[in-house]
Amino acid sequence: MPETIAPTTIAPETIVYADFERVDIRVGTITDAQPFPQARKPSIKLTIDFGPEVGVKKSAAQLTVHYRPDQLIGRQVCAVVNFPPRQIGPFMSEVLTLGMPDEDGAVVLIRPDFKVPNGGRLF
Repeated sequence: MPETIAPTTIAPETIVYADFERVDIRVGTITDAQPFPQARKPSIKLTIDFGPEVGVKKSAAQLTVHYRPDQLIGRQVCAVVNFPPRQIGPFMSEVLTLGMPDEDGAVVLIRPDFKVPNGGRLF
């Protein structure tokens, strides 16, 4: 059975611009991707280079429907880099890699259309 994420149907809460500024979303390049069979839901462990200001961080992401680990190396992705680390089984996930659900709820990565410098911040 493919992994899915339930779509959100609740109207979003209105926030002010200062709330958005607190979320630090950066672009990075995946330098390593490995299967993560110990995760409760099928996942891939990612190593992402966010450039000199943020550095190299690790993330676990439920990407197995559309992506294989070997397809992810060299791909740029967007991630929230200022959440606290989260323990996922035996793995410490340091950033939240961002994606959107497809029509079946499977994760599709968020990434820039063109190559940009690692560490660039979303605005």
